[in-house]
Amino acid sequence: MAAVSEQGEIHQHSGWLIPLVLFVTILVLSGLLLLYYLRPVPGPFRDNRPTAAVTRVSATIRSLKLEIPANYLESGLRGKDVDVVSLFALLPDMRGYSDADAALFAGNAADSPVLHLLIRADTNSLDPAHRLERIYKPYLREARGKPDMFGLTRYDFRADSGYGRDDLFVGDDAKGPVLLLCERAAQDLPSPNCLAIDRPIARDVNLSYRFKRSQLARWREIGAGVDRLVAGFLRR
Repeated sequence: MAAVSEQGEIHQHSGWLIPLVLFVTILVLSGLLLLYYLRPVPGPFRDNRPTAAVTRVSATIRSLKLEIPANYLESGLRGKDVDVVSLFALLPDMRGYSDADAALFAGNAADSPVLHLLIRADTNSLDPAHRLERIYKPYLREARGKPDMFGLTRYDFRADSGYGRDDLFVGDDAKGPVLLLCERAAQDLPSPNCLAIDRPIARDVNLSYRFKRSQLARWREIGAGVDRLVAGFLRR
């Protein structure tokens, strides 16, 4: 590319100079973005693996303020104001992660003692009674359940529903109804889970927890243990 100066001189400019500058700029910005996402997380979760550290980590979900020992967190938190906190513990004593129990926490056998908990912000969630009525009942074979083992009432879903491979169990504890959506064991699902979903623990904040179906007989004990565990994380 040629340009003529005021003195009539002709100067040559390379046609690839501008594309080169743009390429280098994009390369630098991409590198900075990559470094941001790969930056180490402060605290014990530098590689995002579980930690045996018991240092308390502060977190706030809406108005709920928490202080959680790091060994109960499945992964590190990026910031203190969050919408979701994932936790885990071992049944039956609700102990947090340790190096000695690393194999248990990593396991997924049908009799695994790992309990997974999720505390999350949700302004549109339903309490258990309304969830049963509005979400699950339209897909049930019969509106009335049948008495089952462990003090639970069992509801069967229609095979053509989205819950056709699940069973619904409903019990009552000191806080009211408990809904447990349990997967059925199958050849492609040898390690089924039970999920207690969206139990309100604060305004616009809910708790869900999941455990292996083989632990269903202890659902009351598990629920009470979950309540005690979360209560111990509340910052006053």
